[in-house]
Amino acid sequence: MFRRNRRTLQVAAATALLVTAATACNAAAKDDASDAASGGSGKSFTLVTPDAVGQNEFLELAVTGVKAAAKQHDGTQKVYESTDTASQQQNVQAAVDAKPDVIVLVGFEFADLVAQQAQKNPKQQFLIIDACTNKAFKNVSCAVFREHEGVYLAGAEAGLLSKSGKVGAVDVLDTPQFRRYSDPFAAGAKKVAPKTATGTRFVGGQSPFDDSARAKEQANTLLSQGYDQIMAAAAAGNYGVFEAAKAKGAFAYGVDVNQCPSAPGTVVDNVIKRTDIAVEKGIESVLAGKTGTTVSYGLKEGGISLTGLEAGVDSSKCVIADHKDVLAKVKDLRDQIVAGKLTVDDPAAS
Repeated sequence: MFRRNRRTLQVAAATALLVTAATACNAAAKDDASDAASGGSGKSFTLVTPDAVGQNEFLELAVTGVKAAAKQHDGTQKVYESTDTASQQQNVQAAVDAKPDVIVLVGFEFADLVAQQAQKNPKQQFLIIDACTNKAFKNVSCAVFREHEGVYLAGAEAGLLSKSGKVGAVDVLDTPQFRRYSDPFAAGAKKVAPKTATGTRFVGGQSPFDDSARAKEQANTLLSQGYDQIMAAAAAGNYGVFEAAKAKGAFAYGVDVNQCPSAPGTVVDNVIKRTDIAVEKGIESVLAGKTGTTVSYGLKEGGISLTGLEAGVDSSKCVIADHKDVLAKVKDLRDQIVAGKLTVDDPAAS
């Protein structure tokens, strides 16, 4: 969902780094794949990313997934990195022309392109991660995430850690899909601290996905009202939320990847999307003949997690690493969700 967030997550604060990565990848898009194909005699897989991989952990995980699938099948893998709409189109066409066993694409940017190619190439198998085509195709499989489950756990952390008893969120837009990052946060907080006051502010405006100033403004509104734990679901504007929280001595929560290094001492935890799991399991499903389906990945499947629940939390620079007692309670909630004993409401459910 937060493609624009992932596009700038690791490089928004360093424009020069973004320019360098884009320049390198534009050349790769016109020529060969950015990652050389690995040897082997088995299946072949091609991954197409919407942006330069660089230090983008979300896309790095996708690369890890396709490499793992290639290794498992003694096959080959190739990665095409895109930088804009033109290179996305070029890379998808190049992938189709190569005719691998499975073409994996990450993000909503590829939905329309895949729909067109799926009709023209009915024998080619496609796997879209974190999005899907509007129309179903027998040769298009999709992997989506139950983000609301992870957000609920982050909310529980916030409820347990809040000193003021006020937990809020800065969300991109006031729509059911985006409320997956705010409503469950409030629900999780109330689960562990029923008297918690909750509130959400929306970025909106002309550029809701890339407006750090507006995101910071919305965060400051909550902070001025005494909120001390804020879910940052403002895409690239998350950095504005982190700045506001740091200035007030409050705390924030990130999304998609570990954003704690961006604001050590301020970011408590992150709702992680394990794209590597979705890619690897998605490829397995396609090869097993289970095509044309949409599979949802949540806590049970390992597709959604928190940095605090992953290995390496002690070196993550996340505040939650210093609260083992809170993590123990959150792990219990996770286990209840995985076992089906606790259901998290999905704001986007029809």
